[in-house]
Amino acid sequence: MREVERFPLPQLTKEIKVPRFEGVVPAIITPMTPSGEVDEDAFRQVMEYNIQAGVHGFWAAGGTGESVLLSDDENLRIATAAADQNQGRTNVIMHVGAQTTVRAARNAESAARAGVEAICAVPPFFIRPGDEGVIEYYKTVGAATDLPLFVYNLPQATGVEITVELMTALQNEVPQLVGVKHSAFDFNNIYLFSLMGIKVFTGNGRLMLPALTVGAAGCVDGPPCLAPELWVEVWEAYTARDLDRAEAAQSRANEIMDVVVSLGYFGALKAAVGARLGIETGDPRLPNLPATPDQKAGVVEALHRLGLMDKVA
Repeated sequence: MREVERFPLPQLTKEIKVPRFEGVVPAIITPMTPSGEVDEDAFRQVMEYNIQAGVHGFWAAGGTGESVLLSDDENLRIATAAADQNQGRTNVIMHVGAQTTVRAARNAESAARAGVEAICAVPPFFIRPGDEGVIEYYKTVGAATDLPLFVYNLPQATGVEITVELMTALQNEVPQLVGVKHSAFDFNNIYLFSLMGIKVFTGNGRLMLPALTVGAAGCVDGPPCLAPELWVEVWEAYTARDLDRAEAAQSRANEIMDVVVSLGYFGALKAAVGARLGIETGDPRLPNLPATPDQKAGVVEALHRLGLMDKVA
């Protein structure tokens, strides 16, 4: 693995105070070089931009970060770069989930050695072992480190739903469990999980504000890494009980969501982040498709239309 210098940190104008597992946690992209390799330098630049915008953490190498399309070595490189760039200023939650329990546990050990603040994992996918198998999987992954563990509830991709009943069992059996990224369609469970003392992050950037009102701790999604300031404003306005400002910020954030989703998501998000920061972020890894020339042009047009191209220092 090649040695990479840490991307130079700009002079901070204010002290950054890190709340614990709450607020805006972008699911950060994994930039790629033209040859399809992980681009650590670009990753650091995207991360630093988000830190300076006031985000509270990162969901590294999750779905948006293409974790399951990366090798274990590449995931470790992301964990190492993220921890090194972060320097404890926010909470890096590193995804370690895998098709096998052994591989997920090894990924967890590697992430802990890299210095991240927490780990997260989708449940076993393809092989769907039932609730008991899911519990044993999370017990093993959790026990691999002493880091806090987040469950990633993404049934539309994994085929496994973390229900209230299963979450109750996990809470009883996995002492490292502290939270969940809830990307399932049942919005009610945000409320129900929060009543259990679970830190719940909605996985839908459109729903950050309504999720906060029913007990969510914050939001984890990909588009916030493109325009973090909008979601940070939702958080700051909501915590200040300025609901009018929070609603306005959420409305603007939803415009970003609409653009990215309508233009293909993975390719569009990478193209948008690259255009806004003036860096190369590459294409998604297959089977995710790259943005077409028309989609890339649509991204740039939308960024100008939404006033986002003149707000990057």
